[in-house]
Amino acid sequence: MTDLSRRDFLKLTRDGFLYLSGALAFGGLLRFLSHETNSARKTEFDLGFVDKYPLGSRASISEIPALLIHTDSGFTALSLTCTHLGCTLKPNETGFACPCHNSSFDAEGKVTHGPAVKPLKALRIEITDEGNLKVFTA
Repeated sequence: MTDLSRRDFLKLTRDGFLYLSGALAFGGLLRFLSHETNSARKTEFDLGFVDKYPLGSRASISEIPALLIHTDSGFTALSLTCTHLGCTLKPNETGFACPCHNSSFDAEGKVTHGPAVKPLKALRIEITDEGNLKVFTA
């Protein structure tokens, strides 16, 4: 074995640390680039048979923050997500209230008190040939 001078030892150590840090950075970059994105969110929800919802009923949909309303003109669904910053609304005596910033909406989803300026989003509803009710969030 040859004698290793102090200078050569320090160069070898420095080069080793540089190669190691480069390899770790490259590994981190590969891990970042190979990250799998989240799968697409479900946008179609089967609510069961139409008979479950009698005329005049207002039912909350358990899978998503939404309200299903059955009137003489048919079914409608309102998203219970505040149009201001996306908080989930809570029902109150006049309609719905946002617990985050105190926006208020009436029973039809219209804004009665800001800071929200847009009404609640109406969700698309379909009745299948079998009589099932489906709601679509997108």
